[in-house]
Amino acid sequence: MVLASNSCQTLAAPSPDGQPKEYPQKIVSLVDSISQLTLLEVSDLNELLKSRLNISDTPMAVAAAPQGAPAAQETAEEEEVQTEFSVKLMKFDDASKVKLIKEIKALIDGMNLVQAKKYVESLPQTVKKNIPKDEAEQLKKTLEAVGATVVIE
Repeated sequence: MVLASNSCQTLAAPSPDGQPKEYPQKIVSLVDSISQLTLLEVSDLNELLKSRLNISDTPMAVAAAPQGAPAAQETAEEEEVQTEFSVKLMKFDDASKVKLIKEIKALIDGMNLVQAKKYVESLPQTVKKNIPKDEAEQLKKTLEAVGATVVIE
C-alpha cells in the first residue's frame, strides 16, 4: 500500500498488541525538534499552526444535557462561589520595568531573565491560574509594588 502525498512512503503494518508503535522518521524528527523549543517558542509555534491551519480558539461543543432538569442545574451553577482565580498582568510603569522582570522571573518556575523580559513585553499575560483568592491578592500586591497593573479574574 502506498501513501499519496508529496513523498511516497509505504505504510507500516499495524504492530501486534503490547508492542510499541513505530513512528516514521519524519514524525520522530519533528518531535525531537519541538521538544528542544522554549515555552515561548512553543507558544509561537501554536499560534502559527492555528493561523496556517485555520484552527479557531473556540472549545469543542459539549454534549447536550438531558432535558429533565436544566433549570435546577442552572440555578445551582449560579449559586457557586468562585474559589479559584487567575492573576493577569495588564501593564507596567516603564521606570520599574527591570524590577518587574526580576519579580516575574522569581515568581514563575523555570523562567530565565530573557524569557521574563519577553513575557513582560508581550502584555497582557496571565501570571498564575487557578489559585486561591488570598494567594491571588498577595500576588497582586507583590506585582503592584514593583509598578505593575494587575487584574484578578
